[in-house]
Amino acid sequence: MCGRQPRQDPVSPEKPFKRARSDWTDVVLVCRKCSKKLDGGFGADGDQKLAKTLRKAVGGKGRKAKVGVIEVGCFDVCPKNAVVAVKASKPGEWVIVPRGASTQAVTERLGLEAA
Repeated sequence: MCGRQPRQDPVSPEKPFKRARSDWTDVVLVCRKCSKKLDGGFGADGDQKLAKTLRKAVGGKGRKAKVGVIEVGCFDVCPKNAVVAVKASKPGEWVIVPRGASTQAVTERLGLEAA
């Protein structure tokens, strides 16, 4: 060996895990790559990303929102002129949301309650 000390794990067994409180009752995962390809296409003027439109529809963003809307990496579905969204409580049901779909139609299809 070259005399180096073994690297220590930053989380030692003596330190307890911390928790962060959240008001989320559900989570929606939205494909970031699909959203980037569309460059908007949702909202009243059709110039917002699906994730931003959903956040507004379900009551905000961050830990105090009722539903967490998270942009994630590619789902490898890659529909044309649409975005893939998945409600975490229904992982087997992926929704392909076409560009220009109304916010009400999207929230209903995903089973979300609008704020």
